[in-house]
Amino acid sequence: MSWDVFTWFALPAVFLWALGAFFAWKERKSWAVVCTVLGLLLYAAFIAGLWLSLERPPLRTQGETRLWFSFFLPFAGVVVYSRWRYKWILSFTTVLALVFICVNIFKPEIHNKTMMPALMSPWFAPHVIVYMLSYAILGASAVMGVYLLFFRRGKATEVEMSMTDNLVYVGLTFLTFGMLFGALWAKEVWGTYWGWDPKETWAAITWLCYLLYIHFRRARPKQTRNALWIILFAFICLQICWWGINYLPSARGISVHTY
Repeated sequence: MSWDVFTWFALPAVFLWALGAFFAWKERKSWAVVCTVLGLLLYAAFIAGLWLSLERPPLRTQGETRLWFSFFLPFAGVVVYSRWRYKWILSFTTVLALVFICVNIFKPEIHNKTMMPALMSPWFAPHVIVYMLSYAILGASAVMGVYLLFFRRGKATEVEMSMTDNLVYVGLTFLTFGMLFGALWAKEVWGTYWGWDPKETWAAITWLCYLLYIHFRRARPKQTRNALWIILFAFICLQICWWGINYLPSARGISVHTY
């Protein structure tokens, strides 16, 4: 399996996800879930094949992390849809996954078998995979924030806020595990659990922002509008943590996480 056949897996997967979104709007839940899951299985088949071909987990480059993110977006979408029946979530995750897929098609990065020794730790794969899952789930919470702030004008129902809270709870849980796996990886490779690398610093800032949201919700449950703004701010911090540090002058030539 190589990147040359990526399009032949990705586009049919997107078609199935779009079909799932269509059935969601038509109130046909079973068909929506089946189509989305079939698309995920097809996309997962490419990831598995690429993993075997590269003889390493495809997690090294920005393109490879986009590959995982575009997988976990529909995954998070179908979980949310199955639990809360929000019809629009499958449409959103499909469109956003398509954006990342198009970036990988039209602006591919260098993908090869080489891997620096630091990335050969057994903690590396679970660290990045768990992070990508948390990013997708927290991305869904950010979508809820945008929807409730700008389309509902901050007039969120208790059910909608409960859904948003649950997304943050689950996303932050995975984010925490990702940080712990990263600390264990750092200890094995660099001899220290935490080195205040720019990416580590932004990871801590992101984690604290989502923790702030949880505490704010518990302390001020009626101030939903302010809580939603915290979610959006936290998601901006997450984007800086994920790929924004590559463009920070303070990280160039210093951070071991820039790639």
